[in-house]
Amino acid sequence: MSLDPNQPRLRPYSPPPQDGRRIIITGSNSGTGKEAARRLAEAGAEVVMAVRSLERGEGARADILAQCPRAKIEVRRIDLADLETVHAFAADILADGRPIHALVNNAGVMAPPTRQQTRGGFELQFGANFLGPFALTNLLLPRLLETPGARVATMTSMVAHAARIRWHDLQWQSDYSPWPAYGQSKLADMLMGMHLADIARQRGWTLLSTLAHPGYTATNLQKSGPTLGTGRTETPLAFRLVPGMHVTQGTEGLLRAIADPQAGQGIYYGPRWIAFGRSKVTALPATAHRDEAARLWAVAEELAGSDYLHKLAACYPRALSGIFRNCRPSASAGGRTPARMFTCKDGNNSCGTARVASRACRMVTKSRSLRPAPTWMLPALWAAAVVSQANSVRPFGR
Repeated sequence: MSLDPNQPRLRPYSPPPQDGRRIIITGSNSGTGKEAARRLAEAGAEVVMAVRSLERGEGARADILAQCPRAKIEVRRIDLADLETVHAFAADILADGRPIHALVNNAGVMAPPTRQQTRGGFELQFGANFLGPFALTNLLLPRLLETPGARVATMTSMVAHAARIRWHDLQWQSDYSPWPAYGQSKLADMLMGMHLADIARQRGWTLLSTLAHPGYTATNLQKSGPTLGTGRTETPLAFRLVPGMHVTQGTEGLLRAIADPQAGQGIYYGPRWIAFGRSKVTALPATAHRDEAARLWAVAEELAGSDYLHKLAACYPRALSGIFRNCRPSASAGGRTPARMFTCKDGNNSCGTARVASRACRMVTKSRSLRPAPTWMLPALWAAAVVSQANSVRPFGR
């Protein structure tokens, strides 16, 4: 039974009718984002394709319209590696005065072989995969809260299951390693979605925060997307040998995170066998610690140069929110010693906030390092995928 990514065999998930819903999808000019945009538009949603390249976005829009002439799609520019464009995009969306029923944080950059920086000086993957979506989510949060039944769906990765947050050097200024850095950025996405869900529970919001990962899906993220056009990507041999799922199947978990009427707060969708298979509700990995989620949110607020959560201080303990407003991250951006994590803007620690931040950091349990799945497991995953394909309901065609 072939696993050719160009020949999907599982019947695709069909989202329920989406008429009247307006959905913003980042990174929707290719891969899972484009597939989600197509299927949601076919279901009746109005889709905003938030893309870095307007030319490629318009090309993707034309492809979708060719398959679904009645699709309601518009293309807008955003570069998640540039916070200025994130703010500009959000300002334009809010100026429309129209509801947002779902924000889909899908765009990503994968494993550039050498360390690169965003325009703001952040490590590229941490900035584009996490800080950009973090800022966008918070900027659009007021409109999302005004929209009944709105949700934020965040795409993470199975790599996050074996990742950890490198608290002593979030920006990988030393000993840069492409895949651990990528894993950190996707784990950060997961922690962001978790913490947003916790905030929503505590405040009694109807807003849902959902999560998904695509397993191992064949998209151009491993080819052109990983370096944002600035270089090549070194894909591990194991990933080149094992065929990925077709994007139609790989997008299923994300679609359920966006549109499943049975979705609950903080729910997480992923393939049945982690890398392959039909999507299902799955447990969050051991690497996803709620205390680390709160800590990372507070750090991200400072790194993004914002006061997003000061307006939401009642959502969670003060020690993990507005307490950092008078501080800035230290050069180490989260040093091994918590006291080095923040320094006061006036340089003399007179406000004492850095000491309070230090005490808050000590509440966090140091995450244990989890080793990535060994390569010898990949043939077993491949065999499981063969069984999955062989036992599928039936082949399908568009």
